[in-house]
Amino acid sequence: MHPALKGALIGLGIAVFLIWIEYTMVKKAVRERATPSNPKPTFDAQDRNRVRAVVNFCLFLPPAFALGAWLID
Repeated sequence: MHPALKGALIGLGIAVFLIWIEYTMVKKAVRERATPSNPKPTFDAQDRNRVRAVVNFCLFLPPAFALGAWLID
C-alpha cells in the first residue's frame, strides 16, 4: 500500500474518533443541562460551534497524515 494512502487512512480513523468523542461529550453535557421542567435536551449555538470546530480541524488530518507518511517513507 502506498505510504500516503496508509497515512490518509490513519488520519481519517483518528479524525472520525475525535469527532465521535467530541459529539458524545457535547451530547452528555446537553443531557446534563436539561432540567426536569424541560425534558427535551437541545443543542444551542455554542454546542454546535464546538462540534463544528472539531469537524473543521479533522478535515485537515487525513491530508496532513498522508503528507507526513509520504515524507517519512
